[in-house]
Amino acid sequence: MGRGGRVDEPGGMMNLPTSSVALALSASAVAAVLSGTGTGTGTGAAVSEVRAGAAAGALRWTPCAQKDGPGDQECASLSVPVDYAKPDGRRMTIGVSRLRSERPQARRGVLLVLAGGPGGSGVQRLGQKGAALRAETDGAYDLVSLDPRGVGRSTRASCRLPADDRMLANFRPWPGADGGIEETVARSRRAAQACEEHGGAELFSFSSANQVRDIERFRQALGAEKLSAWAHSYGVYVGALYAQKYPDRTDRWVLDSGGDPDHRKVAQKWMTNTGRAVEDRFPDFAAWASDPAREAGLRLAERAEEVRPLVLGLAAELDRRPKETTTPNTPLTGNALRQALHSALYSDGAFESFARLVRDARDPERVPVLPGALVNPMSDEDAAVATAVICNDIRWPASVPAYQRAVSADRARYPLTAGMPANILPCSFWRAPAEKPTRITSEGPSNILVVQNLRDPATPHFGAVKLREALGRRARMVSVDAGGHGVYLGVGNACADRTVTGFLTTGERPEGDIRCER
Repeated sequence: MGRGGRVDEPGGMMNLPTSSVALALSASAVAAVLSGTGTGTGTGAAVSEVRAGAAAGALRWTPCAQKDGPGDQECASLSVPVDYAKPDGRRMTIGVSRLRSERPQARRGVLLVLAGGPGGSGVQRLGQKGAALRAETDGAYDLVSLDPRGVGRSTRASCRLPADDRMLANFRPWPGADGGIEETVARSRRAAQACEEHGGAELFSFSSANQVRDIERFRQALGAEKLSAWAHSYGVYVGALYAQKYPDRTDRWVLDSGGDPDHRKVAQKWMTNTGRAVEDRFPDFAAWASDPAREAGLRLAERAEEVRPLVLGLAAELDRRPKETTTPNTPLTGNALRQALHSALYSDGAFESFARLVRDARDPERVPVLPGALVNPMSDEDAAVATAVICNDIRWPASVPAYQRAVSADRARYPLTAGMPANILPCSFWRAPAEKPTRITSEGPSNILVVQNLRDPATPHFGAVKLREALGRRARMVSVDAGGHGVYLGVGNACADRTVTGFLTTGERPEGDIRCER
């Protein structure tokens, strides 16, 4: 890595209203301003928002240590409008959390930890990563996070979906064994109708744009002039939106393992990128599963190139004849195997469990044990928020025949994911979004560091490159020769960890984009 450069002082800001005024705009007006189509704002709403912002303080902190997390983690509740266009209307609660700096004399600010998802808990992630992050930053920050709308300690909503529709192998839109999407279409229609009937105003407020507004309200309540951030996965998109809308409120901004920010497609683009992402990642598992040093029974093939046809052949066999498992009435199907594979590719540490599943599925004398995520349905609230956010963010295409053609083409191109990334979701039958999505641009201070594994099965490197390109001069990018989802304090790459920690603690970034080798 070459000589570093300190992040720029805020300058070249977007031509946007100040944060307090921007939040006062109606949902549609905010989107119009951000997309460059707005023509102006009224003053009455701005006054209301300033008043509402002033009342957002006085967080009451109580202990809320997470299992195996720091013992001094605290939580509080933040009241926000369900609809920011109606600041005096219905309210909802956002659960927030903090770990105060253990070295107040070294404290330089507040670092926001943004979880993935949609549906990830920031409170839990702060508990999981707080100790390591504290050690890396050496007391430089109060660490804070929040549970987005619909998650954990925040106000939740329900669609009352049937349990079978909330099983992960059904909740994700895997096509039928023959590539047909009829069942997925029926399930998607059913889910959209149930959410419309039972979700209420809260469910339809679950959006990336509102999470950004909630973060800004949290900043106001904390009394922080600016926030630094470490955003992960879907949280990267939220973090990028916040930096776009409130560039003057950002300090040191780390975007870890994000996707293509294409504002026309958003989560639809993230889905369609999955097929290629899995194909790019699979050779890591194939090398592991063919290693001569592998434990007896878990070495699936003598050569790496034999592993892929073995897994594909097993999935096809399970399509025809699902195999009983240790979970009553829940057989191992081809799609369950494919889902287990995709989940296992998130971390090298999961390779062994997937290899064991493959071994047991191939052995007539063994009964496979399903991974935990495939045994029980998601909670109705978790399914609701995971669906609502991506459906509320943009309008999705609605042509069923177009989806069938896309699935057929994707199955042929990327057999490991069997057309799932191109399939239909409830979003195609959803009500129109409340506002237009935001386009990420290069306008704002140069204070962003993008970090990304080269072989990420969820948010692929080629998608993160699009984010880097959109941010332009605002960002530098660290590409890591590793597989899996999540870089910082995740894959153990010393170069990447050192670069991120140096940025957070000193403000130093690489002068240009760099690559960290194994």
